[in-house]
Amino acid sequence: MSLAPVSRPVSLRDHAYTALRDAIVSGRLEPGARLRDSELEEWLGVSRTPIREAIARLELAGLVRTRRAKATEVAPLDEREALAAQRIAASLHELAVREAVPQLTASGIDAMRAANDRFALALRDADVDSAVAADDDFHGVAVTASANPLLGTLLEQVTPLLRRLERARFSSLAGRDSVLAHERIIKLAAAGDVDGAAAATRENWLTLERLLTHPDPA
Repeated sequence: MSLAPVSRPVSLRDHAYTALRDAIVSGRLEPGARLRDSELEEWLGVSRTPIREAIARLELAGLVRTRRAKATEVAPLDEREALAAQRIAASLHELAVREAVPQLTASGIDAMRAANDRFALALRDADVDSAVAADDDFHGVAVTASANPLLGTLLEQVTPLLRRLERARFSSLAGRDSVLAHERIIKLAAAGDVDGAAAATRENWLTLERLLTHPDPA
């Protein structure tokens, strides 16, 4: 395993989980890669306990699996599981927008616009990491504004599988039309159109599913 050292925040458990999740989703840790406690301890700079807790969360999310003799490895990329996660994500984000729109402030709308601007710039530059981060920020505004404490937890279980498939399928994020879709969601949300914004959000996520299933070779 050859990974660059990472900085350590206060929560060792969250630190280990986030670092491992991001390495798996980005492909730096490839399918089938063995996850040895001693190597992870050296890389992450934490003890075995937070590492095992992180691996348990990753296994629940379908990113890690434990084989015979307790050998732990990065799970293979399962397209069916990822697309199932995609459909769940679409429903959860639709719910988030439905609950968020009546509570969205002008600053929330501005945050969505700013995130979409970053998204468009990242797509133009073929910067996958920045595009994914900006897309997460865009949809995260509604998740936060919904004030539903379960949405973030549930999305964290399904989103990494989806992002992993995106990165494996595309050399750059195939989301050119998503910029316009985001603009439509913003317009409907700013107008207080709960049903319209929720439907547009669901369509945005289901369009991504179609792209993942039938990617544009161009």
